Amino acid sequence: MNTLVKRELVPFLQFERMREGRTILRLEGEALLEISEKLDAEFCEAVDAILNCQQNVIVSGMGKAGIIGQKIAATLSSTGTPSHFLHPAEAVHGDLGCLHREDVLLMLSNSGETEEVCRLIPILQERISKLIAITAHEQSTLGREADVILPLGRLREAGANGLAPSTSTTAMLALGDALALVVKKARGLTAQQFAEFHPGGNLGKQLSNVEDVMRDRSQIRIALETATVREVFVSRSQPGRRSGAVILVDEDGILKGLFTDSDLARLLEKREDTRFDRPISDVMTVNPLTVTPQAILVEVVDLLSDKKISELPVVDPQGKPVGMVDITDIIGLLPHDPTE
Repeated sequence: MNTLVKRELVPFLQFERMREGRTILRLEGEALLEISEKLDAEFCEAVDAILNCQQNVIVSGMGKAGIIGQKIAATLSSTGTPSHFLHPAEAVHGDLGCLHREDVLLMLSNSGETEEVCRLIPILQERISKLIAITAHEQSTLGREADVILPLGRLREAGANGLAPSTSTTAMLALGDALALVVKKARGLTAQQFAEFHPGGNLGKQLSNVEDVMRDRSQIRIALETATVREVFVSRSQPGRRSGAVILVDEDGILKGLFTDSDLARLLEKREDTRFDRPISDVMTVNPLTVTPQAILVEVVDLLSDKKISELPVVDPQGKPVGMVDITDIIGLLPHDPTE
């Protein structure tokens, strides 16, 4: 009997498409690596200019570079640097009024000779504090007029004939991300501060406080550490969704341990039935990991994932349990394991 696995042949046209796609991705990736290796003190000057900006960082560019500029402006704003996009063509029709003498302008143009950009440069000189340019060459019109230059170098655009902006716009976007994120780190922006800029969507949920998603005391099982295992599981059931753990406290209500359904299963597997009538403190996890209600949820998600645990008690400053984070409530936020 033939046991070979039957495989479908990939059509030649489909193979060519995949090969072309891989070539494009490889070309753009190699360009980013080359730029990263050439990054020098000019990049630090650009970071300092943004850090020292007293007003807004204005990002500008024409065509595809302008679309990239809009994304960079959005990234800067979301990471703690007030930023706006200025369209070069609209600027000379009234939008120059948005500029302030203390603004920093980040201009994007691969050639550095874009008509709308070059026409705007002399007008900007008296209206901003510093001009940062992301462009191919220092000797272009934009390069010569800029205070700080982040050169892209001679890049080969991807695809047939190398006509459509591709590698160059990818490089501009990556440099913009590098600027924004290095500035963010230099500012010392905390997760709590970052959360203030992202209250909505899935990201907003990840950056919410634990108290917003935890199960409160009415939804969890809490028992004295002196109770037996049998007493705890007979008398501490809860209506609705069942948590997979029991929080154990002392007479003062201070958290002392955690006993999970997995712990119970291990006792049954080992046929240690006699321990059911012993104090649960004999078999509980002593001093389990805890979080506060004000902890950022994304940090808790990382903790659950790293430690391979399913429940995390939430305690107040006195160490008294006020709730619990159950992995089933945040399963959609856990990082995907590519090995699964």
